[in-house]
Amino acid sequence: MFRIGYDAKRLFNNFTGLGNYSRTLLRNLALYYPDEDYFLYTPKVTRAEQTQYFLDSPMFNVKLPARQRRLLWRSWGIKQDLQRHKIGLYHGLSHEIPYGIRKTGIPTIVTIHDLVFKHYPGQYSWIDRQLYDLKFRYACKQSNLIVAISESTKQDIIHFYGIAPEKIKVIYQSCSEGFMVKKTPKARAQVVEKYALPAQFMLYVGSLIERKNLLGIVAAMRQLPPDERLPLVVVGQGEAYKARVVEQARKDGLLDLLVFIRPTFADLPALYQQAALFLYPSFCEGFGIPILEALFSETPVLTSNVSSLPEAAGPGSLLVDPADPAAIAAGIRAILGDEARRQQMIATGYAHAQAFRGEVLTEQMMAVYKLVKKGI
Repeated sequence: MFRIGYDAKRLFNNFTGLGNYSRTLLRNLALYYPDEDYFLYTPKVTRAEQTQYFLDSPMFNVKLPARQRRLLWRSWGIKQDLQRHKIGLYHGLSHEIPYGIRKTGIPTIVTIHDLVFKHYPGQYSWIDRQLYDLKFRYACKQSNLIVAISESTKQDIIHFYGIAPEKIKVIYQSCSEGFMVKKTPKARAQVVEKYALPAQFMLYVGSLIERKNLLGIVAAMRQLPPDERLPLVVVGQGEAYKARVVEQARKDGLLDLLVFIRPTFADLPALYQQAALFLYPSFCEGFGIPILEALFSETPVLTSNVSSLPEAAGPGSLLVDPADPAAIAAGIRAILGDEARRQQMIATGYAHAQAFRGEVLTEQMMAVYKLVKKGI
């Protein structure tokens, strides 16, 4: 038994990719390795459906700074708390580790999710790019080991920061086990009724930002014959980009086919399972958890042939050029117009998803913890 400390800011305050990664990993660690002590360090806590488990469970020690110490605590002051709590290993779950932590003698691991800001600098402010580069580079150089969530991310770390490949371990991420439980037809029908959804629809889940390419889906829908246009249910937030999508859909006469909803996390599995097709033509991702959620939900996936997306999607998904709306449209027609193909994609995708079950990936993470703790 040893004490493991975590940067849990995203776990308690982020409800997209970084937060989902943190929550899924810690849930699985507590489930499969209940004898370890898990300390969650966060400057603040957002009480929500997704975070209540960590606040209520005796498996976790949640630690917050005193109000007067909150400023820069994650980067500097936390070191005193780690030493006082006799932490034997520290895991920065999202790109960062405290400055000077090496002087404490506490072994450190950092998870790097992506270096998207390097590929698409125009989508980030100058100051954000400088801060990200400073924090990410420091964490990569100073940690004992780096966990990359995909081979694509590993290659980016090597390319941009000159890190030796042997210092980087690829450990894929899982998704919430809720997506692995088949919902009854009644449960799916209740979700359809709750959000006033059409009987048949395509689905997009993700942040509403330029990189995720929802406008590319709208452009593809414009190219489909009118009688082949299924409604698109959109789950995600990002008001500025959403406004652009709505304006473009209005110009194209497609606005009635877009259904924007904000479902509870508990309703998401039924939503995925009810969808005829999941669309995720992103330009760049560290991994792409929504793809995994769709595959476990036995929903066919159309995604991009770039970045880490082929790794997440596997051989059963249809990969297209995200910059080519005609290719996205052709993919939609090929899948929805051929039920035998759609069923084969479902079967192959579900089989691929089994490699991402929590027990397997958590075992890999714990093995890394033990190696770093031993100084190997």
